[in-house]
Amino acid sequence: MWAFALLDRHDLSRAAEIWKPDAVDYFLAVGTYRGRDAIVGYFKEMFAAIPDLRIEVEDVVVEDRRVVVRWTTRGTFDGAPFQGINATGRRIELRGIDFIMMDEHGLVVENTIYYDGAGFARQIGMLPAQGSKGDRAITVAFNTLTRLRQRLGR
Repeated sequence: MWAFALLDRHDLSRAAEIWKPDAVDYFLAVGTYRGRDAIVGYFKEMFAAIPDLRIEVEDVVVEDRRVVVRWTTRGTFDGAPFQGINATGRRIELRGIDFIMMDEHGLVVENTIYYDGAGFARQIGMLPAQGSKGDRAITVAFNTLTRLRQRLGR
């Protein structure tokens, strides 16, 4: 899909050719962005945070006005803060899927973006590596707190 090629180049100059003015993007890991300007703002923030971000499209399925795009993104979180999180200088690699609904003119009306937010947090160092001692300690602490809340709630 040509819009992903523009995003791979960090080119937001043709946003009006991608999204309807009232489009909605549901980035399930971070939030909902309503309107083309808000969506463009999200990408500007992401490109500033990960200046070398690349998006590789792996597969595209089109059926009527529905498009599914499977992708992998790679880059280094060494720029501006992203979603309030300061850059850590760490590399990221995320796989995801966009489920896009288009209008009759080929503009995005709605997009639901699925990717592993916990995986992103682990890669940037916000969460410990999966299965590590720190990861197990967080699970034990969470379960202890859950049991305590359950006991106090009875």
